[in-house]
Amino acid sequence: MSADDDQLKPLRERIDALDGQLLTLLNERAQCALEVGKIKEQQPTSADQDATVFYRPERVAQILRRLTEQNPGPLSNADVETLFREITACCLGLETPMSVAYFGPAGTYTEAATVKQFGHFVQTSPMASIDEVFREVESGVCDYGVVPVENSTEGMVNHTLDCLLNTNARVCAEVELPIHHALMRAKEASPDQEVSKIVSHAQSLAQCRAWLDQHYPGVPRTAVASNAEAAKQAAADPGLLAVAGEMAADRYDLRVLATRIEDNPHNKTRFLVLGRQYVGPSGDDKTSILVSVKNEPGALLRVLSPFQANQIGLTRIETRPARSGDWSYVFFIDFDGHESQTAADAALKDVKDIALEVRVLGSYPKASGQE
Repeated sequence: MSADDDQLKPLRERIDALDGQLLTLLNERAQCALEVGKIKEQQPTSADQDATVFYRPERVAQILRRLTEQNPGPLSNADVETLFREITACCLGLETPMSVAYFGPAGTYTEAATVKQFGHFVQTSPMASIDEVFREVESGVCDYGVVPVENSTEGMVNHTLDCLLNTNARVCAEVELPIHHALMRAKEASPDQEVSKIVSHAQSLAQCRAWLDQHYPGVPRTAVASNAEAAKQAAADPGLLAVAGEMAADRYDLRVLATRIEDNPHNKTRFLVLGRQYVGPSGDDKTSILVSVKNEPGALLRVLSPFQANQIGLTRIETRPARSGDWSYVFFIDFDGHESQTAADAALKDVKDIALEVRVLGSYPKASGQE
C-alpha cells in the first residue's frame, strides 16, 4: 500500500460512515413526511380548497431560506438549495404523486425552471402552448403549471398576461432562471466537418449575435420554433449547430462545443408556478394583482396612491388593453409583501373602492437568488 493510500484510507472510511448516517437520516425524514401526509389526509379541506394540499411553497421556501442562512460551507448556498429541493421533492412524492405541466417542448428553459422549482421527483408534461398549461391546471388534470412571464432582455410575455386575465388558477410561486446559452452539435460530427447553418429560437439567436458574429462569421442562421427543436434538428444532422440550454444537449445526446455564449451574462427569465391553492406567508413574499380601470385622466395615479400611503413597494407594473373593447385598461401590479399582511390588506381595500375590478392573482414566496 502506498503512502497516498495510507492517507486516503481513513478519509474514505470516514466518508463511508458519513454516507451511512446520511442514509439513516434521509429515511427518518422520509418517514416523518409519510406521517405528515397521513395527518393531512385526515384534516378537512378549507372552503376555498377542494382537495388536500400536500405541496406548500411557503414551507419549502422557509426550509431553504433557513438552511442557506445556516450553511457554514464549503458547499455553496446554491448547492445546498439544489440538494434540499431534491430531498423535499422526494419526500413529498412519498406523500402523494405530483404532476406538473410546463410550456414545452422538453429540453427548453421552462423545463429547467420546472426542475429548479420541483426537483426531479415529479411527473412532468410538456405542453404545446401557454394556454394548454393554464387549462391543465384549471381542470385539475395537473396539480401545477409553469409558464414564462418575463425576460430581462425581451420584456414581458404578453401571452401569459392575457391568460391571467380570465383564469381561476392562482400564482403559487415564481422561479428566476439565468439564461445561459450553449453551442452544440451531433456527437458523430467530426471536428473538421463543415457547418451548414446554425439553428435556434429567434430570441436565442438575437441574444448570442455578437458571439456568433465573432466565432462563426458568414454561417447562415435559421430561426426555429424552440431551442429544443433546434437541438433535435442538430441531433439528426451533423452539419448543423444548435444554440440551446445545456439541458437540451443532455436530452438529445449532443456534444457541447461552447457554453455561456450569450452577449448579456445577466440575462434572466422569470417563470410563474400556477396552482389552485392559497399560499400562506413565508416571511419574504410577493403579491400579484390585476386591476381594471376606466380610461380617464389620473386613473393609474389613484390606483397607486393606496400603496404609497401604506408604505408598500411596487416591483412591477404592466398594462394590457381590457378585452371589453371600450378602451379601458388592465394593470398587472406586483408588490412586496403578502396579501394577508395588514398594510397590504388596507391598500387592497382602498384600491377596490377606486377600480372597476381588483383580483389577487396570488401571494407567493419571492424567487430565490441562488443559481
